[in-house]
Amino acid sequence: MPVLLRSAGRVLGPLAFALPACLVACTGEQPAPPPPTDSPPAQVDAAGARDELAALAAAAQDRRLVAQYVYSRSGQTDRTIVFTSANDGSWRVDVPGGASGGTVDVSWAATGDGLFQCALPSPARPESASCVRVGDRDEPLPRRLDPRVQHPLTDWLDVLTDRRAPLAVAPASAPKGLTGTCYSVDSTSASLNAPLDVGIYCYDRDGTPTGVRTGTGTLRLAAPPGPPPATVQLAGPVTEGEPLGTAAPPTPTPDPSDSPSAGTS
Repeated sequence: MPVLLRSAGRVLGPLAFALPACLVACTGEQPAPPPPTDSPPAQVDAAGARDELAALAAAAQDRRLVAQYVYSRSGQTDRTIVFTSANDGSWRVDVPGGASGGTVDVSWAATGDGLFQCALPSPARPESASCVRVGDRDEPLPRRLDPRVQHPLTDWLDVLTDRRAPLAVAPASAPKGLTGTCYSVDSTSASLNAPLDVGIYCYDRDGTPTGVRTGTGTLRLAAPPGPPPATVQLAGPVTEGEPLGTAAPPTPTPDPSDSPSAGTS
């Protein structure tokens, strides 16, 4: 019997070492990769971006300052826009060349008394400043009057904080010349009247709008903001005149009776 056991040991010994190697060699297939998750990271990032942008826009609504912005538009000379957000919630935006085809400087102001357009002295309008009440403070502007540069600093902030607004938001790199944390904003509505202009919206950590690039142009913060006033002041007295449109006034048609008759000198 001992002889048989020793013989069996001599036979099983090599098998004991060979069996694990065979198992490794025979089961060399790699484990299957984990199944993909139901929610791709892009969806998670988009949801987070929407929350982050809403928080920055809410901070911008509470931000009180006086800031200068450079407004750039293709085919036009850069203009300096002055935005004032006062402590009482009133605001004012001074827009060089904001009316009459770029020939008249205007100021838009929203106070407790309504929304006003003020025509400022300029080469095309040398008279003193005067203002016209256009409507209630929150009343939409007719397109013929709207310079649109004020919206990213004023009422479009309400859209960016509204989670029901039909918007698609994603993180974006800052366009050339802009700084801050930026987001790409698009409209998911099929309506022609989008709640805001699609583009890139950028903010500082404290909610200061640092830049916006849309199809109508680029608004860039030109210098650190200054302290706000208690309230905004209209640029001039309120009159009963008509507000100025953004388009150039029509060229008057010459009166044929003023032309010299044939054969006269």
